[in-house]
Amino acid sequence: MRIIRWLVVLGLVGAGGLYVLARPNPLAAAAVSDLTGDAARGESIFWATGCASCHAADKAEGEAELVLSGGQRFTSDFGTFIAPNISQDIQHGIGDWTLLDLANAITRGVSPEGEHYYPALPYASYAKMKMQDVADLYAFMKTLPADATPSQPHELGFPFSRRETIGAWKLMFLTDDWALPGNLTPTAARGRYIAEAMAHCGECHTPRNMLGGMDTARWLGGAPNPSGEGRIPNITPGKLGWSAPDIVQYLTTGFTPDYDSVGGHMAHVVENMAWLPESDRQAVAEYLLAVPNAD
Repeated sequence: MRIIRWLVVLGLVGAGGLYVLARPNPLAAAAVSDLTGDAARGESIFWATGCASCHAADKAEGEAELVLSGGQRFTSDFGTFIAPNISQDIQHGIGDWTLLDLANAITRGVSPEGEHYYPALPYASYAKMKMQDVADLYAFMKTLPADATPSQPHELGFPFSRRETIGAWKLMFLTDDWALPGNLTPTAARGRYIAEAMAHCGECHTPRNMLGGMDTARWLGGAPNPSGEGRIPNITPGKLGWSAPDIVQYLTTGFTPDYDSVGGHMAHVVENMAWLPESDRQAVAEYLLAVPNAD
């Protein structure tokens, strides 16, 4: 009986310790207190980070892409996530958010109410973003229109419907380490920042383990399409087989070296990349060619 009691006590202590470790871990206010955002610079960050690709209404085009009313549905092995309204509407969007609120959301996955966000918001990638870039993004987003469309709840079954489980996920998978570590040329390092942090390429192109964490040992090695339709391709050099100019051309026009055209959600990525200066697309190309091959 004494052993059983000790096992119970140890179990409770362990559970309590995990609860403490897995609580939301927001940034300190000092992380952004001395930053002033530049809206003009923030526009390129907005496109690089793909905010409109997920948070604009389904099939929105042109100026309508800047109305971040949400509603797009994203299927996964854990259920269906529905992009929320992140327009400047105070009641239904994020119009009353501070810079610290935005920084916590996209780099820590923590809501203004202190709850975990699901990693369908790719904060596992955005965690690598510079705080000045977050400040510039915030400044640009404040210039965008408000929309009163209510956000819809995600469609998740138990236990994934419980946000408390996300804390343990973060302990395992939320890091600001680079998937491609080491010293790179300045151009490739810029490409790494764009591809790994802002454009979050690995979120789609990297296989995941059974808990939904990216398998960085097979970085950009391709993955099943969460929609169940086809497979997201391996874009490591040995499989892609493209030159740097080929990659730049694709990210600019959406045409492959074989004159096939981009489709699906990747069309949004190309549209976003086309907003960036060509030097950034060249940087992404140099970075991709430096990534180790993955089977």
